[in-house]
Amino acid sequence: MLLLLSDLHLGRGSRDETRAAERDAVAMLRAHESAVLEGGALVLMGDVYDQFIEYRHLVPKSAPRLVGLLAEWADRGAEIVYVVGNRDPWHVGFFEDDIGVRLTTDWETCRDGRTLYIAHGDGRIPAERLSHRLQPILRAPLMARLYRMGLPGDAGYALARWTARAFGTDGAPDLEVVAELAQVAHERLAQTDADVVAFGHCHAPALEATPDGTYLNPGYWFGDRTFARIDIDGPALFRWTDGAATPLDALA
Repeated sequence: MLLLLSDLHLGRGSRDETRAAERDAVAMLRAHESAVLEGGALVLMGDVYDQFIEYRHLVPKSAPRLVGLLAEWADRGAEIVYVVGNRDPWHVGFFEDDIGVRLTTDWETCRDGRTLYIAHGDGRIPAERLSHRLQPILRAPLMARLYRMGLPGDAGYALARWTARAFGTDGAPDLEVVAELAQVAHERLAQTDADVVAFGHCHAPALEATPDGTYLNPGYWFGDRTFARIDIDGPALFRWTDGAATPLDALA
């Protein structure tokens, strides 16, 4: 089984809101612990943090409970893949070297006879042309290094936090982005051998079957507590509510 979790945005809102989102995420992960540890995998699909800039000896402190669980699982041999998003790509080595999590910008794998393509989804659509053009510059190792050299830890993180709040949104889905991201997924299904294409980013859960395969989006954990699973029966969407996973179609 693959467990997919996207857009936790830890650090968004008040400290209490972040702690609630983190604690619910840890509870949900614990509920799926045996399935992940016994041959499954956890995929974090980007924007785990609302803003993230790692320094050589410093990392943001927004998610100590989640980080502790990831380290425990990695020590027990779990496969954990962290697909970085538009708000958390500036890693150095903490997650890979100290925890044992695989970091990547996208991930292709085969599970239960299905070919899967998984990415965060940012920078792929006409509605975000500026983001697409700036992405190679902002993610370039040299630019990240200059940023770290020019601004010490607290100042650098404070600027990243201010930028995220000043130019970010309230988290509500942009319908244009939702539609265009789905179209990109449908095109990839038609043009490649992928059976499932999974994106996050747009904060809208989706499970759309097409003649070429399935588009899956786990949705916006911070605001809606939704997530996805892919097992031998195929992809499915859930919401974590009242301490349990409830199928999203049942809630609808």
